[in-house]
Amino acid sequence: MAENVTEVLTGAGVLAAALGFLVYASDGAGLTRATDSYDLTASFRSVEGITVGTDVRMAGVKVGSVTELALNPQTFFADAKFTVKNGIVVPDDSTAVIASEGLLGGAFVEILPGGSPLDLEPGTEIEDTQGAVSVIALMMKFVGGGDETPAGDSAP
Repeated sequence: MAENVTEVLTGAGVLAAALGFLVYASDGAGLTRATDSYDLTASFRSVEGITVGTDVRMAGVKVGSVTELALNPQTFFADAKFTVKNGIVVPDDSTAVIASEGLLGGAFVEILPGGSPLDLEPGTEIEDTQGAVSVIALMMKFVGGGDETPAGDSAP
């Protein structure tokens, strides 16, 4: 009888630990929706390196996370929906940029605040955006030497 009680208690402890890890992991990955935030949207030419749960930062500080990514079939741009914590106001002339933490680092959405006295309302779109820069395309441009004259043409 004592063995059964020990087994049940051990099983309950393992389940509680697993549940705790699941809650911790979902919070860290941005899967739980914070109720103390509001939504904004932006349309990017490329969202390379961005996924649901990616950080949204201002001045290097995390202020939210990406909650949805979808291809717009009319514009062929990627529409991103993300959250920003309440109390952080975003001027309506701000820019949303997909930035990188370094050459091999991860990508994140950076909001560069503008100088407008008017702020974005929840649910509105940041109009000024800059998509992800392809590191491979930059390296190919560098390796190619940046020569703009077509082959066969010679400069005098």
